[in-house]
Amino acid sequence: MARPRGNDKGKGLARRSLLAGGAALGLLGAAGCSRVSSADAKDGGNLLDRLKTQGTVRLGIAGEIPFGYIDKDGEFTGEAPEIAKVIFKRLGVGSVQPVPTEFSSLIPGLRSQQFDVVSAGMYIDPVRCEQVIFSDPDYKMLDAFIVAKGNPKNLHSYKDIVRAGARMASGTAYAQIGYAVTAGVKRSEITVLPDQLAGLLAVEQGRVDVFAGTTVTVHNVVKQRGSRKAEATEPFQALDADGKPAIGAGGFAFRPAETKLRDAFNVELHKMKKSGELLRIMRPFGFTETEMTDLTAKELCS
Repeated sequence: MARPRGNDKGKGLARRSLLAGGAALGLLGAAGCSRVSSADAKDGGNLLDRLKTQGTVRLGIAGEIPFGYIDKDGEFTGEAPEIAKVIFKRLGVGSVQPVPTEFSSLIPGLRSQQFDVVSAGMYIDPVRCEQVIFSDPDYKMLDAFIVAKGNPKNLHSYKDIVRAGARMASGTAYAQIGYAVTAGVKRSEITVLPDQLAGLLAVEQGRVDVFAGTTVTVHNVVKQRGSRKAEATEPFQALDADGKPAIGAGGFAFRPAETKLRDAFNVELHKMKKSGELLRIMRPFGFTETEMTDLTAKELCS
């Protein structure tokens, strides 16, 4: 995914586009019928109590494999929704309902109460932390490239793209665009594609030399397609403008007033981390021990 995931003001800190097509849009219509208002929330908000009474929580997703999507059978899944299903059940909310949207619409949709929680593996960064509050991250992620078979241009980092003069692509609102620009790639020369599948096809067809995404997203799409013309590179660490590691770690987003819900969610999330249940849920989506993290949202927001 991806996601990770550019910020929504153009500094390049996340990602995502809608893969699910008509099935997702149908669910959007069904999911958008009722709203749980917490505009009058005080002292940590009352949304959790309302959700318990209603019995359903609406999750904003952005249709990106493996983070949150509608699969080929029309089922709602992904690492973030599967975590949410477990946690909300333990919080007394038995049903989860997907609300698919474009990635760039997730925070506006949350703030306008189109859904209750962003469940899309969204990268946690200071810009977003000014608009929403986050759970602690459930994963951290390195980057990887899709390149032609044999990696003829020897591309293993964003600096390599500059060195080789390679034609780069990435996904809509992907963090990797910002990382590449920081390394010296001209933003005007980066091809923006809908998603990782479009990126794989562009590399296979020779329209670009490299597609940049998160390591799990990139490796998943190459494996699932069984590509004979392209391959995924080994994971690597992107750098920020100061030459320090650019930490991509994703979590769940909540409206700023709803600290009680966020805190209760965090309690269950940490239990799952400690017991190993979190990794067991995420492993089928391509996550490994390497992607597990003890980072906190407070650290990432600062």
